[in-house]
Amino acid sequence: MADTYAEEGSSVSDGGILANDVAVKRLGELVAAAFALAIASFLGWILATQVDYRLLQSVFPRFVEAFKLVVLIVVVSSILSVSLGTIMGIARVSSSPITARISKAYVEFFRGTPLLFQLFVIFFGVPRLWGIGQFPTIMGVARISSSPITARISKAYVAEAIRGGVSAVPDGQLEAARSLGMSNVQAMRRVILPQAWRNALPAIGNDQIILVKDTSLLTVIAIHEIMSVFRNINSNQLDPWTPLVWVCLFYLAVTMTMSLVISLLERRADWSSEDEDGDRSRLRRLLGSIGKGLGRRRW
Repeated sequence: MADTYAEEGSSVSDGGILANDVAVKRLGELVAAAFALAIASFLGWILATQVDYRLLQSVFPRFVEAFKLVVLIVVVSSILSVSLGTIMGIARVSSSPITARISKAYVEFFRGTPLLFQLFVIFFGVPRLWGIGQFPTIMGVARISSSPITARISKAYVAEAIRGGVSAVPDGQLEAARSLGMSNVQAMRRVILPQAWRNALPAIGNDQIILVKDTSLLTVIAIHEIMSVFRNINSNQLDPWTPLVWVCLFYLAVTMTMSLVISLLERRADWSSEDEDGDRSRLRRLLGSIGKGLGRRRW
């Protein structure tokens, strides 16, 4: 039997290229390098042969104006979606059946319908309720309302992320907080929510990046954002590649900045990554405070 195991072990160790970690690593590096080279070659060919650099320079101010509007929409939408989504997520785990069911219905509706449908409802369906010519001009309302509208669907995803983060916190945390004399609200604010935020932060960050890309749908309701500028230039110049350069760069400028901010927040929220010296110093302070409290106590 031992000889059989030895033979099987030797066959696994000599099982070819897939059993060799170094070979698999080198193969992966080769494939990744070939892929990167192919993408770089394609982009270089596009920039060398398909881009009109005079047009690229002339349309830059138009994209800058659209970029400012997109940044404004993203900032307002992110603030609304995260703050209100956190409240909605807490409502999802509420002990009240009415609160939990209403919040669940809200989340299911906005998560289950596309953002484009919601935009059509707000900007084309709602004005019909006032009758033809009686509703205020859509163009005046569109620029103001676009941020809250794009925040609604993101708020639903944030609420689900917070609910998942709260569910990931062990039940003993709440019981321990209650045993220390905290109310449910105090335990949620001081103990549960900080841990839930840490658990939900990657999903929330991903939702905010998706929100940036969803702003491109605002072009269908005549919001002068980045994709709207691209469509106008392409229809006039019949040159898609030149404006697409600015579209790519400006969207990457927003998404990569948000990725850096999210990474910073994740590092600050990752308590487990703290160094051992910091852990020891905090432990000494904690034990010292406990010792002082016991010294003052009368037996």
